[in-house]
Amino acid sequence: MYAIVEIAGQQFKVEKDQQIFVHRLEGKEGDQVAFDQVLLIDNDGKIAVGAPAVPDAAITAKIVEHLRGDKIIVFKKKRRKGYQKRNGHRQDFTKIQIEAILEKGGSKAAKPAAKAAAKPAPKAEANVETKAPVKKAAPKAKTSTTEVKTPAKKTAPKKAETKAKAPASKAVAKSTSKKTTAKPKAAPAKKASPKKDEK
Repeated sequence: MYAIVEIAGQQFKVEKDQQIFVHRLEGKEGDQVAFDQVLLIDNDGKIAVGAPAVPDAAITAKIVEHLRGDKIIVFKKKRRKGYQKRNGHRQDFTKIQIEAILEKGGSKAAKPAAKAAAKPAPKAEANVETKAPVKKAAPKAKTSTTEVKTPAKKTAPKKAETKAKAPASKAVAKSTSKKTTAKPKAAPAKKASPKKDEK
């Protein structure tokens, strides 16, 4: 008899009295743990497949010890850039021993683990309630500042329009004065040519 179970985000094929290494679990050495994410159970040729988990099935195990894995060297390099980085890493593991594979009645074994996970939840809810009034007060301050800024923006374009009109009127006056001076100069030149012909 064997089962495929998900433990700490990884899938393992387990049998009774088998010892496996999984990612670090909460709990002390000698504690009992239960896993209810059983994906498949094979009981002497009778296969039960879950969708995604087999209902009312669980795996019970015992924590043997907490330990660390071998050192892994993580080396990064970018060629022609002068970049090299060397890091070491040791993963935390928990060694567990499978005690039983339960096809039925697994929900009873998994209840203690669910109760332990439910205890921290009320503290998180209390923190959310205290932060909510602070967030509501912030939008009120923003609305008051926007009301003050809006009249200033309306007055600024009016000043710009008056300044723009003044240079345009000066330019028109200059252009008209140049035109009037050009006409008298052209008139005497025409009168001078007939006088030369008479002499």
